[in-house]
Amino acid sequence: MRLDGKRAVVTGGISGIGRAIAEAFRAEGARVAVLDMRVDGIDAGMLGVACDISDSASVDAAFARIDSEFGGVDVLVNNAGTGQGPNDGSAELYAAVAERQAQIARGETPRVYPDQTIHMSDEGWRRVIGVNLDGAFWCARAALRLMARDGTRGSIVNIASTSAASGEGPIHYVTSKAAIVGLTRGLAREVAPRGIRVNAIHPGPTNTPIMQSVPDEAVKAMEAAVPLGRMAQPAEIAAAAVFLASDQSSYATGSTVTVNGGSYFV
Repeated sequence: MRLDGKRAVVTGGISGIGRAIAEAFRAEGARVAVLDMRVDGIDAGMLGVACDISDSASVDAAFARIDSEFGGVDVLVNNAGTGQGPNDGSAELYAAVAERQAQIARGETPRVYPDQTIHMSDEGWRRVIGVNLDGAFWCARAALRLMARDGTRGSIVNIASTSAASGEGPIHYVTSKAAIVGLTRGLAREVAPRGIRVNAIHPGPTNTPIMQSVPDEAVKAMEAAVPLGRMAQPAEIAAAAVFLASDQSSYATGSTVTVNGGSYFV
């Protein structure tokens, strides 16, 4: 098993891509701790820790709990994220995104997006940046403190998004995911002398529970815009995370693995 004995933390691991990663890690022999706002229904054999990753104190407390249970951390997957905040115009934007993708699929010139930035509230911006970027940094910092303390040659995997390269999507989400790429590269340089690796994954459209709330027409448009003609399954993203967390990727750091069906090339 590729992760036998590894102590892994997966944020946002209660559903979707995060859950698939947590399950894949456990199947590969890792001890898994899941951080999420609520951890009801977590799989038996995993450690569930309720945590608001946008709050640094909550993150520090969560990692203290994990340290007390696991005695350290070998792998961190920064998966938790959100694409919406209060009063940020996201509902209107997502409708426009679906229409834009439908137009592209029909070979038409796509329309510009609505002016989300003009209508963005401070709270809406801070919520998405707080979860997606601040949360990833707080968790990376907490994990690195334990790795440095123990001399662990660990691995951090950050879940970014194809949006970071394409620029398509809500402005706060695109910004946060592009920043995740910068965080990945900066940390990779910083901690390489310790033997710690930091890499990122760019998932494309993925069949997660969130997609169940998307109209069928919009889903079909998303799939039509992907050269492989379908969305990813969470397990396909998880397979990339297992690779980056394992010794099979021992010479990879600062890298971005794109798993998006050819919808965008990075």
